Amino acid sequence: MQDSLLINASHLAQMNLKDEVVIIDTRSPEAFSVGHIPNAVNIHDIFTFLASSTPEGVEELKNKFADIFGAAGLSGYETAVLYEDSLDTGFGQSCRGYFLLKYLGYEKINILQGGYQSWIAEGLTISKEPATPEPKKFPLRDTANEFMVNKEEVLEALDSDIALLDVRDVDEWIAESSSPYGKDFSPRKGRLPGAVWIEWYRMMKPGAVPMFKSPDEILAECKTVGIDKDTPVYLYCFKGARASNTFVALKSAGIKNVKMYFGSWNEWSQDPALPIEEGLPF
Repeated sequence: MQDSLLINASHLAQMNLKDEVVIIDTRSPEAFSVGHIPNAVNIHDIFTFLASSTPEGVEELKNKFADIFGAAGLSGYETAVLYEDSLDTGFGQSCRGYFLLKYLGYEKINILQGGYQSWIAEGLTISKEPATPEPKKFPLRDTANEFMVNKEEVLEALDSDIALLDVRDVDEWIAESSSPYGKDFSPRKGRLPGAVWIEWYRMMKPGAVPMFKSPDEILAECKTVGIDKDTPVYLYCFKGARASNTFVALKSAGIKNVKMYFGSWNEWSQDPALPIEEGLPF
């Protein structure tokens, strides 16, 4: 993984001694209150917010998170470091935060490799006191075309050379369930026509503290569905969280042209005019 993206717990402990670091805990407020990395701020909206790719939805997302990240103390000068509980149990929370910050144009971002569990495993100090950051003006930039596609662009990509990569859990991929929130949470079950599938868990090595696989291992996973470094990829899941985990993995492995359909299945399934594939994959 690129040194500029993933950092280990010991590295974060050293960074935390400096004023120009904003540590963001993406877990639930309840988990945060039990214990967290010292000086962290809790932003669970990173995980829970459901986005749409309409112009109004995109504007809401930009304004909401520019305000939230500004209130957390990010002005462009500070490095944001995001973490979740564990990379394979937080459904890509920290990576969704990374994607949101990149989409909003922020440059200085790290993810804690292994999440909070890696901090615990190192025996590092925990706190129950939340940080009290000084609010800053967030430096919002327009990077829409670099990182995100809307449902119209996904529709145009059907039957093209663009790989539509579905990273949802297997029950969603085979149309047994519509979402992680319940089988019938969304109005339709299925997948994008012509999509290929790599379950998001496959980008990580299991263990006491799951970690992202190496770039070569990630490229080997991608090769199983015909994706290489030069393949244009549109990622989706249910709401852009698990897909953000895969976004981080693919970018770190050197796949050049990766974009997110952030509205994902939550948005696509609600429009009966949009085509889907149902039942077991061929």
